[in-house]
Amino acid sequence: MKKRDPKSKPAKSARKAVAKKVAKKAVAKKAPKRLLKNQDGVVLLSGGNPQIAKADGDSPVQAYIAAMPGWKSGLGRRLDDLIMRAVPEVKKAVKWNSPFYGIEGQGWFLSYHVLTRYVKVTFFAGMSLKPIPPGGTERSGESRWIDIYEDDVLDEEQMTKWLKQAAAIPGWKP
Repeated sequence: MKKRDPKSKPAKSARKAVAKKVAKKAVAKKAPKRLLKNQDGVVLLSGGNPQIAKADGDSPVQAYIAAMPGWKSGLGRRLDDLIMRAVPEVKKAVKWNSPFYGIEGQGWFLSYHVLTRYVKVTFFAGMSLKPIPPGGTERSGESRWIDIYEDDVLDEEQMTKWLKQAAAIPGWKP
């Protein structure tokens, strides 16, 4: 059996191809990702979710709502207004790039999050609400949600009922 010369063309070209592939992967990992920003310069994460610093109070929630892209900002204002009318004693915060609403000493009862085509409104104790909000699976535990798309009509009466129910029961405590 004849030994192959390691410097022969086929082996050399194979090594070059592997080296190119490894170099390409290294460059791809180091290259900064292009960040999408809204008109006010707020970074939008995947799906258009605004990146707002974690903080308690109304101001960060209002900053999040203002940074929501397009029609979603108007929906955010409507949701915030509904929550304030239904639960005047509500406590607000932005955590994990989403607004959270809760009752002092009782925990968080609701959050919403921007996705590409809709806004997901999550009730942390959604299984306790009547009727149970439509979104969720066995893996969701107690949480249930409603996805609101641009052309959907928001049922403010049902949302208000859910808000009042959710605020009256123990919420989620991280």
